[in-house]
Amino acid sequence: MESFNAFADFQMDVLKEVGNIGAGHAATALSKLLDKPVDMLVPKVRMVPFEEIADSVGGAEQVVIAIFLRVEGETPGNLFFILKQESAKKLLRNLLGIEVVSDEGYTEMEISALSEIGNILAGSYLSSLADFTRLNMQPTVPSLAIDMAGAILSYGLLQFGQMGDQALLIDTKFLNGKDEVEGHFFLIPDPESFEKIFIALGVQTP
Repeated sequence: MESFNAFADFQMDVLKEVGNIGAGHAATALSKLLDKPVDMLVPKVRMVPFEEIADSVGGAEQVVIAIFLRVEGETPGNLFFILKQESAKKLLRNLLGIEVVSDEGYTEMEISALSEIGNILAGSYLSSLADFTRLNMQPTVPSLAIDMAGAILSYGLLQFGQMGDQALLIDTKFLNGKDEVEGHFFLIPDPESFEKIFIALGVQTP
């Protein structure tokens, strides 16, 4: 299967629009959950080879928080939402008023809050892609892990079996007042799913 790195600008625009719609859904859902306004931006959408996913979040040894799940339906694949520790703490503090005092770990309440937020974000992006493509995409129950990025991706491979060799990366920024939190959303369709998604989006694959 050929690489999708040589996308034309208009093809990336289609993906960015999916990202923007997903961010809109996520901002609305988070605003309701937190009872305060939340703005979300999608500064970057790009395709990355599977082996570069860890590099996109600071390297294989970077300790991150990941919410991951399996996508079932017409275009099966794997989905990861990854936050660096600093972003997770800022998210808990600024959006939820929870001050994380320890670097050693998170309380059950903090883990629960991060899981809920990750679940909302993953669901929002997945539903926007499903709406856009009119394809059936169903998320499984998400899992949360705190570990090195390389270990989380390896565990994902063990859990889900083979993964595609390309990922759709949507960088997101949460803006709540002057504070900014960055997150990274990776959709890794199974090899046979990629072409279906792009055909459904009206994009000719190279």
